[in-house]
Amino acid sequence: MSDFTNDFWSHFVTAIALGGILACALLLWWTARFRGPASSDNTTGHVWDEDLREMNNPLPRWWMGLFVLTIVFGIGYLVVFPGLGSYRGTLAWTTQGEYAKDVEKANAELAPVYAAYSAQPVERLAGDPGAMAIGERLFLNNCAQCHGSDARGSKGFPNLADGDWLHGGTPEKIHETIALGRTGVMAPMAAAVGSAEDVKNLANYVLSLSGSPHDSVRAGLGKAKFTVCAACHGIGGVGNIAVGAPNLADRIWLHGYGQEAIIAMINGGKVNQMPAQQGRLTEAQIHVLTAYVWGLSNKSPAAAGQ
Repeated sequence: MSDFTNDFWSHFVTAIALGGILACALLLWWTARFRGPASSDNTTGHVWDEDLREMNNPLPRWWMGLFVLTIVFGIGYLVVFPGLGSYRGTLAWTTQGEYAKDVEKANAELAPVYAAYSAQPVERLAGDPGAMAIGERLFLNNCAQCHGSDARGSKGFPNLADGDWLHGGTPEKIHETIALGRTGVMAPMAAAVGSAEDVKNLANYVLSLSGSPHDSVRAGLGKAKFTVCAACHGIGGVGNIAVGAPNLADRIWLHGYGQEAIIAMINGGKVNQMPAQQGRLTEAQIHVLTAYVWGLSNKSPAAAGQ
């Protein structure tokens, strides 16, 4: 897919590239034919520091040759490689293609290493120091940008080391999440809840589920309004891993804590997305990464015996 939004920019870049080469060629031709007026001693008349005079000699032929070669090289480069707008070049070279080749080569070289891990179950693999060293590098390169280098997440990004899982913490579910990604959606619920006061009452009831500081009077008034939330979060707000609905009674707040944060969620809803890693990582890499992530909140029997 072209990076240009319309043909104008492709033609514009092409004109700039070819115009620059043509301008250099014309300048070279003009300087080769034209010599400024000179005095009888072949100087231009410019004098610096009382006795330093500028001679009116032409450029050396080898220097002119280098300019010509540069122009020829530039034209050849633009024929072979992309550089003229949307023209792909005769080699159809792209940075994406080059990256894909490098990844393919690296995967082929590492295949024997991963082959030893692919047959092992996640629980056993999590106790293998060598596998976990690879898993840590995979995590730092592909997951730490969101979940942090220590995997403890931040606002809006789940903590992977606390045993609290939106979609389940089994090896199968973790593998599924890494491979296919996740999209979490909470629709704005204010219209279904009622007035602004009703929303505030509901927020206090949600806080009460985990024993967090709240207004007990408002919480009592908001309990009946929780029925619109129970369809996803369950009776008592204990969550539902089948739909990725968070547990509201465990004092773990993914998108912020307190009355105002909960009111903002009820009013505005939230969409969170984790990108799928399938296609970016091989199946063997996902298997090792699954073991690493699972091991962050589980002590495998193999690891416990060491």
